[in-house]
Amino acid sequence: MIAYILRRLWQMAPTMLGVILLVFFLFNWVGGDPAYILAGKMSNPAQIANIRTQLGIDQPYYVQLWIFIKQIATFNFGNSWSTGEPVSSIILTRLGPSLTILVPLTILETLIAIALALAIAFRRGSFTDRAVMVICTTAMSISILVYIIVGQYFFAYQLNLFPVQGWGNSFAENLFKYSALPILISLAVSVAPSLRLFRTFVLDEVNQDYVRTARAKGVSEHRIKWVHVLRNAAIPIITYVMSNLPALLIGAFLIERFFSIPGIGREVILAVERSDFPVIKAITVYVAAATMLFNLLTDLLYQAVDPRVQLK
Repeated sequence: MIAYILRRLWQMAPTMLGVILLVFFLFNWVGGDPAYILAGKMSNPAQIANIRTQLGIDQPYYVQLWIFIKQIATFNFGNSWSTGEPVSSIILTRLGPSLTILVPLTILETLIAIALALAIAFRRGSFTDRAVMVICTTAMSISILVYIIVGQYFFAYQLNLFPVQGWGNSFAENLFKYSALPILISLAVSVAPSLRLFRTFVLDEVNQDYVRTARAKGVSEHRIKWVHVLRNAAIPIITYVMSNLPALLIGAFLIERFFSIPGIGREVILAVERSDFPVIKAITVYVAAATMLFNLLTDLLYQAVDPRVQLK
């Protein structure tokens, strides 16, 4: 196991290098000269030259690339151009609110989708199965903006069950007060596609020979469903869930923006609006690194769920 992990980490190095080169190329050749962005419209050549010297972009490209690699390795991308706050501090402080929503959302979404998928897959073609699929299709056809606006108006404004927006100072307050409505809205959006996909995974297993053999041996439907079928369907389910985690971290920007949650997704939008290159570069690189690490964790989970899976 240790040898496998070390081998996978070593294999990640070329991919990470490719990401670094791509980000460096985009921000140095395509993104424009940051000195003009920082200097503003009322600037002169002396100010622009001074900013270029401070940022180190007057150095040869190989020197700038080495500086960029050192920034990644030391988790030090300097300060934000718009706020002056250290970029590492921005990422660390914004990660907590995002995870406060992401972790409960992922757990609830996965459990609900798995339970419903197992329930309706064993009743394929029934009225319940068709009704659930119609509801899922309808739910997927509605924009997340509709869910947000209706949820804020009805549950927060009219019924006063949740705050319309905001963020507190304590973890318990944020989890049970400010995150409750965003999590419920996110569940309404995300459970439907997960349920449809998990149902397909379960149906693929229900039609296998081992299920018919288990029934012939007198194994209960409950055990077939929750032990045999679920264990074999868990492999694609784990792949789907783990591959979506990095995207969820950034993709929740609408929820974070509308509910004023100071998370990573909201920070990305603000950084793009302000042309805050250090923040954008840091988040881009570390999301890529997180994606590769989640892929490694996915393979390790395969082994934990089904020991018959051989890691290579």
